[in-house]
Amino acid sequence: MNYSIIAYIIGWILNFEALFMALPCITAIFYHEHSGWAFFLSAMFCLLIGIPLVQKKTKNKIFYTREGCVTVALSWIILSIMGALPFLIGGVISNPIDAVFETVSGFTTTGASILLDVESLPKCMLMWRSFTHWIGGMGVLVFILCLLPLTGGDGGYHINLMKAESPGPSVSKLVPQVQSTAKILYSIYLTLTVIEFVLLLFGKMSVFDALTTSFGTAGTGGFGIKNDSIAGYSPYIQYVVTIFMILFGINFSAYFLLLSKKLRQAIHMEEVRWYLIIIFASIVFISFNARAMFSTLEETIRHVSFQVASVITTTGFATTDFDLWPEFSRTILVILMFIGACAGSTGGGIKVSRFILLIKTMKKELHTYLHPRSVRKIQMDGKVVEHNVLRSTNVYMIAYILIFVASVLLISLDNFDLTTNFTAVSATLNNIGPGLELVGPTQNFSLFSNGSKLILIFDMLAGRLELFPLLLLFVRDSWRRF
Repeated sequence: MNYSIIAYIIGWILNFEALFMALPCITAIFYHEHSGWAFFLSAMFCLLIGIPLVQKKTKNKIFYTREGCVTVALSWIILSIMGALPFLIGGVISNPIDAVFETVSGFTTTGASILLDVESLPKCMLMWRSFTHWIGGMGVLVFILCLLPLTGGDGGYHINLMKAESPGPSVSKLVPQVQSTAKILYSIYLTLTVIEFVLLLFGKMSVFDALTTSFGTAGTGGFGIKNDSIAGYSPYIQYVVTIFMILFGINFSAYFLLLSKKLRQAIHMEEVRWYLIIIFASIVFISFNARAMFSTLEETIRHVSFQVASVITTTGFATTDFDLWPEFSRTILVILMFIGACAGSTGGGIKVSRFILLIKTMKKELHTYLHPRSVRKIQMDGKVVEHNVLRSTNVYMIAYILIFVASVLLISLDNFDLTTNFTAVSATLNNIGPGLELVGPTQNFSLFSNGSKLILIFDMLAGRLELFPLLLLFVRDSWRRF
């Protein structure tokens, strides 16, 4: 295990986190808020640890898959702990576990909150909550790859870091150099964020509201700065947010193909096509079922479209209390929680591509059972899917089910109803935010015990970093060797 390169990367993570805290500091200065000192002190603490780590020379800068998984997991844990310091120092959240829960929820773009009244928070704290979504949406290590040649070159081991942080069945290079791929991804990410910000300003949204909403939408996080989330804004703003939630849930490779003038390839991406079909079908079914909940057809389509987009992209914004919808509509939303967005997007969930692969695998096995001598290959976008991709998909599903069942069982010790427990784990493991019943869109997660919150924190990290459980295996193996 190359510990020196792991420490080196974590050092840069801390340095960049200190830099990121400049935005809430500026916000505090602009609005004359004393809470800005919490971010200044936290940033100094990050630099105090980060600067010595990056100054230490590392002879061996090559790392492989194992180092990539451990580096990503440790980086996100440290990022979250340090990111929780401003809440504690500023006195906004007194319980350290609650502070870490809120911060992990932000960086993993989950949007689940323990805060009862977000409107009472200083604007610098609200800015930090929303900004953590944007930082975590594309991945902070992908951001660092844009700026730093961490491994002293652009060899194949760069991709180990990107694969470990990017959720989805597979991650590939858009161009020959991985660092250039990271720059392309963040350029697309930043461009879409700016476009949404400008469009929200056209809707007469304040600069602060437009910026925080854009951060939450881009990262598909869903931390609102209002107690009613997006419900109090105009229909125009709700439509804009709906469209961009869907756009940020699309595989970013599709945007790269469009920029490369490969329109036909972009259109024929199976995952994107099924992602849009699922959204459209869900809107139609729920609109028909929940029509009586709204006064006009336009209002029905607007709210249903918003909630479908919010749930399938795992953003978590809300314009209405969908927990009051008919059971058929609520069931569709729960199913969408598990499906999630596209691989290679900022959305969470199991991912549309995995469901496509699972269905194709099932069809292949049934065909083989009926025709034992036939040979069939599973294809995606006209290309044969490699066996290791199918194997990793199956392993992921097994791990997902085990983590889900164990989490529901453990938090049930708090003695809440099954719907609350089931959807609380669904909302955190799939990085959505709100669930149903006691964790619905008008509720929060403050009711859980500290033990259950730790379980849900693990679920949020496991959902965002699909290789996070490997860190536990690494710790176990290291402990045995020790």
